[in-house]
Amino acid sequence: MTLRKIRITLAAVMFICITWLFVDFTGTANELPFVTWMPKLQLLEAILAVNVVALVLLVVLTLVFGRIYCSVICPLGVMQDLFGWLGKKARKNRYTFSRALSWLRYTMLGLLIVAFAAGVGSIVQLLAPYSAYGRIAANLLQPVYQAGNNVLATIAEHYDSYAFYQSDIWLRSAVSVAIAAVTLVVLAVLAWRNGRTYCNTICPVGTLLSFLSRFSWMKIRFDADKCKNCSLCTKNCKASCIDYKNHAVDYSRCVVCGDCLSSCKFGALKYAGGTLSSQTAATTADSQTADAGKRSFLLASAMMTTAALAQQKDKMMDGGLAEIEDKVAPERQTPLSPPGSLSASNMATRCTGCQLCISECPNQVLRPSSDLLHLMQPVMSYERGYCRPECTQCSEVCPAGAIKPIEKAVKASTQIGHAVWIKKNCIPLTDGVECGNCARHCPTGAIEMVLADPDDEESPVIPAINEALCIGCGACEYLCPARPFSAIYVEGHEVHKEI
Repeated sequence: MTLRKIRITLAAVMFICITWLFVDFTGTANELPFVTWMPKLQLLEAILAVNVVALVLLVVLTLVFGRIYCSVICPLGVMQDLFGWLGKKARKNRYTFSRALSWLRYTMLGLLIVAFAAGVGSIVQLLAPYSAYGRIAANLLQPVYQAGNNVLATIAEHYDSYAFYQSDIWLRSAVSVAIAAVTLVVLAVLAWRNGRTYCNTICPVGTLLSFLSRFSWMKIRFDADKCKNCSLCTKNCKASCIDYKNHAVDYSRCVVCGDCLSSCKFGALKYAGGTLSSQTAATTADSQTADAGKRSFLLASAMMTTAALAQQKDKMMDGGLAEIEDKVAPERQTPLSPPGSLSASNMATRCTGCQLCISECPNQVLRPSSDLLHLMQPVMSYERGYCRPECTQCSEVCPAGAIKPIEKAVKASTQIGHAVWIKKNCIPLTDGVECGNCARHCPTGAIEMVLADPDDEESPVIPAINEALCIGCGACEYLCPARPFSAIYVEGHEVHKEI
């Protein structure tokens, strides 16, 4: 089996499984450990989560095999290969050798480092490759997957089968969808025309790996005696890193795809271990010496740094007869972050906005933030459901440590916010009818119904909130019958605490 076939097989497995995680709304993919571990192998997320096992594995793989991470593990890289393959179908031998745009690569890496240090999450989200693919999968592919499922569910229902069930398709954030669509179009055009342009000019993860890949043991190597200077290797190199005239390869950009090996008709290229030939070593050294000081400085900076909404409305029906007015999200002074995120600060500094937690949330509580500084990071709102104390799905899938694994018992006692009563919206006072929904459904008993006027036994019964017992799950807000604004809503806490 050739290198190229092995790479394609492994990349297909990784790509399909990670995509399945994002589009699957049933939770089936999340029950398979080997699938849930794949996002944790993403480099930037592993750094943020201080996932030592994943980091050691990625470093060893790169030092031994080169930048196979970009061709096998990174879903955004594999997606670009798909577009590049379509481009090659349209016109063969389309690529040329070009020198590395080092100034742009290091600028993007420096920008990522500064954004992390300054807590500007929106820049981090735009530059992180895994997150870019996650947004594409969650915002564009999942609705298509759900629509296909709903068609099958309709057909199955016709034959009295319950093999499928209907899934509610809703727009979590128009901004996030727009960003995902623009990202997809830009990457598709770049990959169609020039292969791995994004990976070797903009992607900060690719730049980080380039520091290690030029020291890898296994490399694409020239046999100058066999080479006929036909240029087919260069014309098929999606990374534009093969200089056939000088028999040199820029190993900082080579993603070990194997396309050059398949295109060479004279056996002048091989993927092998050992030291460089004197000619290739000299050529490579000349091209890399000028940037050595700059790279060392940026690598040191990177190591120091890493150590350190629009909602879509759907129609609700009462018994299939009367249309109920949609709920409107309240303006919270402090956004709600999921249990396990520890604090708003931890979420802001660790989350890369991949939106895997959002796509996996079975209660439809999480959605992308529209706040400019934390754009596309998850926030909670309770118009479509509430955060059930027994559900820990978001903490189980987060690869970056922004939402840490949390036990169900701990989650049930973790206070992420507290309920606030809005007198002017409460139905017993506005409509003169009994309610008590909030008290009946509060899982911690933080709400009890009391007389509006203690001295008048005929006065309406209204909710009284014990903030010390409230965990901010949102059951009261979601189940409040008041429309369009609930009579009770949850205000977030900057720092979570266990009660």
